[in-house]
Amino acid sequence: MHSWQIADIMRLERHLSEEERMVRDTVARFVDERVTPVIRDHFREATFPKELIGEMGRLGLFGSNLTGYGAAGVSNIAYGLIMQELERGDSGLRSFASVQGGLVMYPIHTFGSEAQKQRWLPALASGEAIGCFGLTEAGAGSDPGGMRTTAVEDGDGYILNGEKSWITNGTIADVAVVWARCKDTIRAFLVERGTEGFAASAIHGKWSMRASITAILSFADCRVPADHALPGAIGLKCALQCLTQARYGIGWGVLGAALDCFQTAVAYTKMRKQFGKPLASFQLVQQSLVDMMTELVKGQLLALEVGRLKDAGMADFAQVSLLKRNNAQIALNVARQARDLLGGNGIVDEYPIMRHLMNLETVNTYEGTHNIHTLILGQHLTGIAAFY
Repeated sequence: MHSWQIADIMRLERHLSEEERMVRDTVARFVDERVTPVIRDHFREATFPKELIGEMGRLGLFGSNLTGYGAAGVSNIAYGLIMQELERGDSGLRSFASVQGGLVMYPIHTFGSEAQKQRWLPALASGEAIGCFGLTEAGAGSDPGGMRTTAVEDGDGYILNGEKSWITNGTIADVAVVWARCKDTIRAFLVERGTEGFAASAIHGKWSMRASITAILSFADCRVPADHALPGAIGLKCALQCLTQARYGIGWGVLGAALDCFQTAVAYTKMRKQFGKPLASFQLVQQSLVDMMTELVKGQLLALEVGRLKDAGMADFAQVSLLKRNNAQIALNVARQARDLLGGNGIVDEYPIMRHLMNLETVNTYEGTHNIHTLILGQHLTGIAAFY
């Protein structure tokens, strides 16, 4: 029995189309057969399972809610279910797909020239090319408008200088979507691997997202041709528009990690005996399980509704902020409760809970912290910005 079946007290299955169920089940099998057997060792060794990239591309998991140029063109609900199942495997795997689709393919698809779309989108959709998204800087995390990376016009090109930090896929990317200050605005540029003055170095020592590649991107008098600027990506609002796409996927993805923790806790407490009977027979344990299930169901309902709004062209950034804020927080809380129910066994990697718990600490932070999304929603409610 899959985790979504255990927690589906509201019979959400009936709201999914046949295609959406088929997509979910296909990705679930991929995770069960190809990810689960190897992810513990990759997490231990702090390596990303690069051998799965091509298979994910063949399954159509990259940029799957985009249309044309090799993308699968599925509904936003199906896309969310893909993210859910990938993160049930590991947040690092979902993060790879989120960046590839939501933060690299999406801006090229939305803001790029036809030549840029033809050059990159089919290769990114298939996994033949890998991308990364360079927005965050060491001194400009929650305040992307405070970025210091610059792009200066120089003849028939631009000269980039600066540094980006916490960049997923950075050291293996064939192309980076890099945001920089240009005159009195912010623009995005496609910087290809091997460009002179461009370097990527891995960030080591992480206790979270260990099965994910995280890097620092450096630009030292890095010259990019004029036709490598995304013509429609002008202004910080365009970068934030990309973040909204990624945050939507995260809102679904974290449910997968939480569902895996929940399923593990249910199975463990039914099997593990204390005082001569299963842990699941104790009232406080049942209360904890019910609390976990309740939050998961509410998170699923929220994700489903935002997805339907998105498919109808009615979703906005505030709804996505609500989704990311709520679901990342409840997923982290579910993982903590599951860890507690397993006692000492909750911290060993024979079980997936501690891995998910450590990953979710990061997911709750990136793509807008809990507090940042609180302020986004506060401004939406009051019309008053309280960021500074």
